[in-house]
Amino acid sequence: MTAAGGHVVSDRPDEAFREYVEERLPALQRLAYLLCQDRHHADDLVQEALVKLYTKWDRASAASHLHAYARTTLVRTFLSERRTNWARRVVLVDGFRDEPGISDPDAASIVAVRRALAELPPRQRAVIALRYYSDLSVEETGETLGCSAGTVKSQTAKGLAALRRALPEVEPDDVPTTRTRS
Repeated sequence: MTAAGGHVVSDRPDEAFREYVEERLPALQRLAYLLCQDRHHADDLVQEALVKLYTKWDRASAASHLHAYARTTLVRTFLSERRTNWARRVVLVDGFRDEPGISDPDAASIVAVRRALAELPPRQRAVIALRYYSDLSVEETGETLGCSAGTVKSQTAKGLAALRRALPEVEPDDVPTTRTRS
């Protein structure tokens, strides 16, 4: 059952966690895919984040913004794994296959943007995904990543500059340079 604030409420913590996961799994999977650019790895990333969320469920379910708590757990799990030796030694290549069922006539552009996004350093990729996909403010993104607003702004600028270089056929007016939400 869902309370007025959108939080999943149940007398049994396991049931509340299961309901929350059923409700938010697709959004977490989409964000994970944007971060790591690989469906299988995204599933692993979400699973690892959900295990962490489950072990802290008492604290998480009491948080004022449960969805932000889960999103933060996912992003920090991604960034943490990128710092390990395994991530530096192993490069997973899946050929950037198009998603099944995409009927958009501009599928080549979608693949090009995904490739360019995958080339960004993990922190820049996380900032771009949180700011432009999850539509978080600078402050919310900084909170999620555990960094200052200035760091978010500089990582955003660097990430967008790298995307512009990687996608030269996109007109400057087509790529956002500033956000209306701060």
